[in-house]
Amino acid sequence: MTKGTAHSRGLMLIAAFKLLKGVVLLAVAIGALRLLHKDLAVLADHWINAFRGDPHNRYLHWLLAKLPMVDDRKLKELSVGTFIYSAIFLTEGAGLALSKRWAEYFTIITTGSFLPLEVYEIIHHASIAKCVALIINIAVVVYLVRELRRYPKGRAQP
Repeated sequence: MTKGTAHSRGLMLIAAFKLLKGVVLLAVAIGALRLLHKDLAVLADHWINAFRGDPHNRYLHWLLAKLPMVDDRKLKELSVGTFIYSAIFLTEGAGLALSKRWAEYFTIITTGSFLPLEVYEIIHHASIAKCVALIINIAVVVYLVRELRRYPKGRAQP
């Protein structure tokens, strides 16, 4: 495998990851808008019953206790924030898929800027998923920085 092929595969893998995250967040944002003006507790109860959830599950009790606090304003805020994140991820993914140099810089800046928040979250509320996400994001930043150094602006990228 040549250097150019490895470079392209790495960028395509990161692009696919970013595009997938962008599409998932877009679906979440649209879903949050569709929940406006609905009784979330009744809706959650319906889905718990439909999937035959354990009525004694502590996580379901926690969820049902929190749902009354979610009003239309919070759903709108969640939706707007999620649309913004989705747009960022879709921009990164599309730019990387098209092998645009600006996308590599943009991805390093956006992904790197959230690393301190991820570390803070892990310190205060550690979970395996958060640790995996942090490791992936660090790997993305390190990979893109190395690739930018390996293929300086003056040299043609493969």
